[in-house]
Amino acid sequence: MGILTARRVVVLLVVAMAFYWLVLGQYGVLLIAEGRPVAVALGVGVLLLPLVGLWVVWSELRFGLATERLARLLEAEGGLPVDDLPRLPSGRIEPEAVQAAFERRKAEVEAAPEDWRAWYRLAVAYADARDMGHARQAMRRAISLHRELNRSSGA
Repeated sequence: MGILTARRVVVLLVVAMAFYWLVLGQYGVLLIAEGRPVAVALGVGVLLLPLVGLWVVWSELRFGLATERLARLLEAEGGLPVDDLPRLPSGRIEPEAVQAAFERRKAEVEAAPEDWRAWYRLAVAYADARDMGHARQAMRRAISLHRELNRSSGA
């Protein structure tokens, strides 16, 4: 059996979530069918939980697919950041190297704030610095800029 890739893990988790939503949905319907006001309220709440979960999963899948698409485009252009930063024995990137790469990527964004490629590389620099919140924000900005570019060019 092969190694579990990120894509396979996602598929496995989506299948598990679908089963969970099915079971949860059945309990929600049973609670509503009881007819008592408290049971109906709980049943509606139980039915809403899978919808919230579905929205979260869909949002994350869209984010991941958009990120992959941008990575493929950058790679085809030869602009994908190369992971050549020096590492500590633990495998973590040396803090000075992370800081230098981050400053370089930040300067690229400041020089070209509407360039999705610069934002993508800044997101990678944030991820290297283990600042995942800012990495996701920067990646969302890259995705947004790329979509705007495609809309304005008619692609």
